[in-house]
Amino acid sequence: MQFVIIARDGTDPEARTRRRAVRPEHLEGIRRFVERGNILIGGAILDEVGNMVGSVLVADFPTREELDAWLTRDPYVTDGVWKEVEVQPYRAAVGAWIRTD
Repeated sequence: MQFVIIARDGTDPEARTRRRAVRPEHLEGIRRFVERGNILIGGAILDEVGNMVGSVLVADFPTREELDAWLTRDPYVTDGVWKEVEVQPYRAAVGAWIRTD
């Protein structure tokens, strides 16, 4: 089942520092989910001057529970980078990466 995840960083003065500090661990941990096909696409939400202030991901997990199990262990969650996380069921309809055969 596909999901779209919209995660917003904290807005406190240390939010950007926290994200920069945890980012390498987040990217390393998410790599195996990308390789297994669970994370289809992901990237940062930027503010008007280009600072990372959140993330958007499209994920494919068999169940919401399996997505939540990954999400609750991700360093952006455990280390307080993402302060608001919205998860919605999703179905991709078009995209260069979608196979139609």
